[in-house]
Amino acid sequence: MAIELVVPSDFDSQRLDRFLVSVLEKSRSQIQQLITDGRVAVQRGQKDAAAVTRTNYAVRPDDRISVDLPEPRPSDLAPEALPVDILYQDSDLAVLNKPAGMVVHPGAGHASGTLVNALLHHIGDLSGVGGETRPGIVHRLDRGTSGVMVIAKNDAAHQELSRQFHDREVEKEYVALVWGVVQAGRRIDAAIGRDPVHRQKMSARARHAREAVTRITRAHHMDGVTLCQVAIHTGRTHQIRVHLSAIGHPIVGDSVYGGLRRRIPGDLRALQRLERPFLHAERLAFSHPGDGRRMEFIAPMPADLMEILEELPGWKDDDED
Repeated sequence: MAIELVVPSDFDSQRLDRFLVSVLEKSRSQIQQLITDGRVAVQRGQKDAAAVTRTNYAVRPDDRISVDLPEPRPSDLAPEALPVDILYQDSDLAVLNKPAGMVVHPGAGHASGTLVNALLHHIGDLSGVGGETRPGIVHRLDRGTSGVMVIAKNDAAHQELSRQFHDREVEKEYVALVWGVVQAGRRIDAAIGRDPVHRQKMSARARHAREAVTRITRAHHMDGVTLCQVAIHTGRTHQIRVHLSAIGHPIVGDSVYGGLRRRIPGDLRALQRLERPFLHAERLAFSHPGDGRRMEFIAPMPADLMEILEELPGWKDDDED
């Protein structure tokens, strides 16, 4: 199966393998193997012929890249009867409310119990573009993040949804509880990349970073914390967590990016019960990959977060600043 891609301007000079990892939802080793096998070709300019290239080729805006994806092998993943809250589905896609604590797809240390295992049981028909371990997975949420996700049920839907995410046509809004006072209207424009020291973390001070933009669209101020509605224009790994930490307002409960505090005032003691970052993917809007109609889905605040929120002084769900 062949896929054609055009390099946008914000990827100028990025390595070919890194660019393909960001748009194809495959691991870097898988991408490098495709390049080594001669399945990736780059056409520079309208008149140049496409040529097989190398992993460290520096892409340029408007380069045309063709990727010949091999047919996916039958998956060895076992369907598991894990609970999944399906908000909507048709022949092309499914939309679900991912619970916190569930890893999206199998990986190191998570061979089972993932969202993919659950989807294979509840849905069965999933696209193969994501490969053997990521069938149907168009985008991801962190393990500790709950909320709305879209899943592709065939390859054509997967490619079109991936294009919309890549071209920033998808609207993504989250709810986050952060330390301190953050004002609505705040825009965070800081590139994000892999932390050079702590490789499991991302950083706004990384040497090799990519553009990332986050906006605080609404803010409800309480004593010592702010409940924010957050819109992201890009979809970098850990983007919201990194950006809010970078401006001095980490997400409450985020042990990786500075959101845990040993001393918590008595009126905020409910926050001590948090077992994950207070981050929820509330809204997702996109165009249907088949007929183009605009679709919008909202995942309500999960019970574990709502119960804590209702114990905080100054909380009123109908009173926003």
